[in-house]
Amino acid sequence: PAYSEDEDVICAGIKFNFARQLIDKGKNSNYCLADFIAPKNDYIGTFAVTTGHGLEKIVKYYEDQNDDYNAIMVKVLADRLAEALTERMHERVRKEFWGYAANEQLSNDELIKEEYVGIRPAPGYPACPNHKEKDKIWKLLQVKENTGITLTENRAMYPAASVCGWYFSHPDSKYFSVINN
Repeated sequence: PAYSEDEDVICAGIKFNFARQLIDKGKNSNYCLADFIAPKNDYIGTFAVTTGHGLEKIVKYYEDQNDDYNAIMVKVLADRLAEALTERMHERVRKEFWGYAANEQLSNDELIKEEYVGIRPAPGYPACPNHKEKDKIWKLLQVKENTGITLTENRAMYPAASVCGWYFSHPDSKYFSVINN
């Protein structure tokens, strides 16, 4: 369960702080992620996944062989797999766990264009540029204990090929930027 208070979303006693677009948009809305959570009785999903455990060893193997191509490809593949896992989990949230789009039947092109209901923004991206919000995801999900993913001093995730963020189900939710807006 979650609810919003102004630009904040409270979930299990943890307050996520989201910025609002500040530029004068005239008749258009100045969005904030908290706008997509009801003031009472709503939900927000959080996630943290990795495909990076053991990745450094594989990359080092290729680098020791002077095989830069495969070293790079292994990193790229791990990153894509992590993103694919979050996309698959988002689909399961929509269709099974929350079920707000239980009958969704999208083509690959429609999935790539993100034509589904809901969004999965992440700390550090344009709608929430503050990486420190990751600390709250780590606390809520006990990420380090449950996955072994840690945060560096600057909030980079370790191991590489790790992704975290939120799931929003509001039918009007969309991606936007609060940076240079």
